[in-house]
Amino acid sequence: METGLSDRLCAGIRHACILLLCIAPPMMVQAMEIQGHRGARGLLPENTLPAFERAVALGVDQLELDLGMTRDGVLVVHHDRALNPDIARDADGNWLSGPELLLWHVQYRAVSAFDVGRIRPGSRIADLFPEQEPRDGARIPMLSEVLALGRSPGAEALRFNIEIKISPLEPDATADPSGLAQASVEVLEAEGMTGRATIQSFDWRIIREVQARAPEIRTACLTVERSWHDNIQRGRPGPSPWTAGLDIDAVGGSVPRLVEQAGCAVWSPYFRDLTAETLAEAHSLGLEVVVWTVNDVDDMAALAKLGVDGLITDYPDRAIRLLRPSQ
Repeated sequence: METGLSDRLCAGIRHACILLLCIAPPMMVQAMEIQGHRGARGLLPENTLPAFERAVALGVDQLELDLGMTRDGVLVVHHDRALNPDIARDADGNWLSGPELLLWHVQYRAVSAFDVGRIRPGSRIADLFPEQEPRDGARIPMLSEVLALGRSPGAEALRFNIEIKISPLEPDATADPSGLAQASVEVLEAEGMTGRATIQSFDWRIIREVQARAPEIRTACLTVERSWHDNIQRGRPGPSPWTAGLDIDAVGGSVPRLVEQAGCAVWSPYFRDLTAETLAEAHSLGLEVVVWTVNDVDDMAALAKLGVDGLITDYPDRAIRLLRPSQ
């Protein structure tokens, strides 16, 4: 197809999607779930209590958060397996430098001493999120502190989408899958949140461990097939190390069928990997489809029209303005 015509058609489709959303009945719009990525990463420091509180105040359905474990077994909410030098400052206000500090190699007391309330100026993250407001003094919270938000007035329906950060390629960088799964289940049980939580991971060994220990906890299989990360690895000999022994090529190259085989209730693909055909196949298998990480309003509108069940976004305010204008 001629490039100019293709571009005009795409623009027209996006415009039509937005118009349809504006005139759609409220129930149709509200059927799509909105999840705040790392709380509300585009607005406030990621994976901090202020970001999660803002997302709750905006009216998200779920808080999406990342989980790691310290050397003394404390589950903490942090995206990277190591402290991120672009968001972490010590007690004197100095940006973290020197050797990498893996969460699994340090005690919780040391982790909690760092201030993660602003982005290092000039960093790539600062370029990506210029609207983020700093909150000096914000700390890396424990999982239990974030779950406590679910007991806040008016948050009785709030759910938690917990991504456990682990890699089969770096076995010494984190606790093992069994230990992480067991600790996560124990905290969810202690906080009374097993029925309000989903556990997701790119490393499906975690999924298998959680399912064995607590089948009542929903699980979501994260997928991505990009040059910068590919946990599916189609067309290669044997199964991907990320998919707990399951091989995409043994199910005809179908990611939804692979996810079904893994026992996940939710398929959570990178949004640019999703097609109308794979969405329809996933729905035919009884899977919910929640895409990540969608920040552009036009993309949100197109995905809503396509019929995804939910989206994860750094800007829940944008999603709510678009999809729930009366809220």
